[in-house]
Parts: sequence; structure tokens; C-alpha cells
Amino acid sequence: MVNLNEVSNAVVEGDEAATLALVKKALGEGVPARKVLDEGLIPGIHKVGDLFESGEYFLPELLVSGEAMSKAVELLEPVLSKSNVPSAGKYLIGTVQGDVHDIGKNITIMMLKANGWEVTDLGVDISPKEFCSAVEKGDCQILGMSALLTMTMPAAAETIEALKGAGLRDKVKIMVGGAPTTQEWANEIGADGYAPDAPSAVKVAAALVGEY
Repeated sequence: MVNLNEVSNAVVEGDEAATLALVKKALGEGVPARKVLDEGLIPGIHKVGDLFESGEYFLPELLVSGEAMSKAVELLEPVLSKSNVPSAGKYLIGTVQGDVHDIGKNITIMMLKANGWEVTDLGVDISPKEFCSAVEKGDCQILGMSALLTMTMPAAAETIEALKGAGLRDKVKIMVGGAPTTQEWANEIGADGYAPDAPSAVKVAAALVGEY
């Protein structure tokens, strides 16, 4: 019988092959997909997040573990979708206009999905108008905007103003993040939440939905 701690350890070590093999074995032994996620994968990626926050892990380790986690979640998704497991919520995310960086955004998406979020990724270089259109058409609870360059940070503020102008601001909670961003800046532009990294984003998103 697969010990789900082994799944967690494989994620922490960033061993994609071992993670997938253990997940497949667990499913083959009849372990519920949700249990594999909740007791194997999620504790593993949380440990990775803690190691990253403490400075023991760096971006390469985070990427490798995130990829192992992402592939394992892809394996579980068909099973989970059949079991009608309630999601944590719906999250819309994109990199702001003028910015084509997506590593941080993609890691955040992996972490959100691993924690039960349904994520819609708009991609990079998303204009305020495109963000507004996606918010209007969708039913997401949170809009996340990533800005990896100081010169593109104003685009996040412009998007918030555009949402206000379109009467959509109260429809979603807004989160911002990215290397040059700060909590103070997030407060200034009227965002509801700020996350300095992907592990923090998951915690902030859960808190925002709790208040929603």
C-alpha cells in the first residue's frame, strides 16, 4: 500500500517520475483521488512553499517541484471531476499589459490548482479592456494580476480603474503580485490582496474567499 507521505516527499524532492509513479500506484490500489491530493500532494507542495519562504529553496527548486505537482494534478483531474468535489473557488489570472513574463504566474497557477482552485489563465500582456471583458463574462471570485517589471506596474492600477468605470469592481476581489510589487503599492492602487510569491498567493486567496 502506498504511504502518502512518500508522495509528499517526492514532490518536495521535485522527483516528477517518482511522484507520478506513486500517484498511479495509489489510484490503482483504490485510494480516493481526493485523498491522494489532500494527504499526499498538497502537504508536499506546502512544504516546498515553506522551504522557499525560509530561503532553503530557490526558484529552480520551486519550479521543479511545481512541475511534478502540476503533472500529478493533471493525472488526478479526470478522476476528481467525476467525483463532483467542490472547488475552492474560481480564479482569473493574467500578466498585465506590456509585460510578457509568466514564470511566476504559472507557478502560482500550479499552486492554486493543487489547492482546489479552478483557474482561468488569460496569458500575458493583457490590457485593462481584456481583463474587464473576462471579469464581465466569467463568474470568478478573484482576479489576479502579475507585474514583473516596474514599468508595467501602472497597468495594474489602470485595470482597477477600468473595472470601476465598467461597474465591475465589486464583482471580484483583486490580488496583485510580482517581483517589484509591494503591499504598500497594492494598498495604494486599491487591490484587495497582495502576495510576494506563489505559496503566499494560495493563503491570501483562501482568506479573501473567506471574506467574500
